[in-house]
Amino acid sequence: MTSRTHDLMRIGLEPTARARLRVNRQSVHALMLIGPCLLFLLITFAVPIAAMLFRSIEDPELADTLPHTAAAFQAWDGVGLPPENLVRIFAQDVAAARETGNIGVAARRLNFEVPGFRGLLLQTARDLPDPEAPDLLQRLSEADARWQDPLYWRAIKTAAPRFTARYFLAAAGLQPGSDGALVQPDPNRRIYPTLLLRTLWISLVVTVLCTVLGYPVAFLLATASTKYSNLLLLLLLLPFWTSLLVRTTAWLVLLQNEGLVNHVLVWAGLFDEPQQLIRNRLGLYVAMTHILLPFMILPLFSVMKGIPPVLMRAAYSLGAGPVRAFSRIYLPQTLPGLGAGALLVFIMSLGYYITPALVGGPGDQMLSYFIAENASATLNWGMAAALSLALMACVAVALVIFARIGSQALRLRA
Repeated sequence: MTSRTHDLMRIGLEPTARARLRVNRQSVHALMLIGPCLLFLLITFAVPIAAMLFRSIEDPELADTLPHTAAAFQAWDGVGLPPENLVRIFAQDVAAARETGNIGVAARRLNFEVPGFRGLLLQTARDLPDPEAPDLLQRLSEADARWQDPLYWRAIKTAAPRFTARYFLAAAGLQPGSDGALVQPDPNRRIYPTLLLRTLWISLVVTVLCTVLGYPVAFLLATASTKYSNLLLLLLLLPFWTSLLVRTTAWLVLLQNEGLVNHVLVWAGLFDEPQQLIRNRLGLYVAMTHILLPFMILPLFSVMKGIPPVLMRAAYSLGAGPVRAFSRIYLPQTLPGLGAGALLVFIMSLGYYITPALVGGPGDQMLSYFIAENASATLNWGMAAALSLALMACVAVALVIFARIGSQALRLRA
């Protein structure tokens, strides 16, 4: 290879290398600019959420407050009553936890397994016999006969491991049996799968209602003159200036038996007496659809605004009727906005809490209500974290489904 060839290659490669180096420097500078923001989000947002979700597999209460009991009971087979040495270890740990003031933590944790265990353990801690005394199990049973029930001792064994899958099993409507196999608990305790299906169904119905009502409104906004379009857009954005709680409470007032909606229905002769429009699924659908409708209209409007009107006129000139022109020309071009709006409404519906709590009835509460109940009322953070992960999994599945539908829509549009 001649020196002239080397010179030509060097001349051709140098600009490329310089451009690549320049791009790398710009990337480093951009990363340095957004680095503090990313660090702030990591510390204040990502880390706390990850720590909370980690509670779905962590169960440290008994292992921390009664450590020797937790270690010893994990090796026990759980059949019948525990041997005397395990009872002695348990009594020693209870005495130590009573002295440190941590017995309430263990009592609350065991109460999740067997209702009433909290009172039993606290009473036992106050009247605890000497841990070194003989026949300790008999002495505990004389103080409270429930210590002769193997159910309470098996609850200690169940709560002993530091890491567990019991919260995910409960969310799926399962629990480990006495032989280790997964069984379905009592129907009264198998509520979370039903709640998840109810949440998905309500979210789907609200998404469909927002689509049916929002598409014509978005079309009107996109095709109206600028004067009327701006006015309608202002009216659409007006609810965002009002709190979600206020809007939900307004529907509670409007839909009550003596509310405006019932007065209009009776005055119009549609019903002879006021109807029950709140504390049921109908009122929930009305309130949620009204609140989430703008999130469907705005993505549709942004897409429809960019569709040239000449395309429909061209279809008419080529002999297509209104229905054929709409279904073959206009509708495929609005599918990206339709998918974005449906995804936004569906995901927001999954996490709704205030509106179902105020407008819906006992049979209309969604999964987010029970996440809040476990996190704040019963302090069962592990269950709250497991339900949150189940809801996040639903969101991830919805994202995958809508992404595939969106890619198909883009190919159809092209």
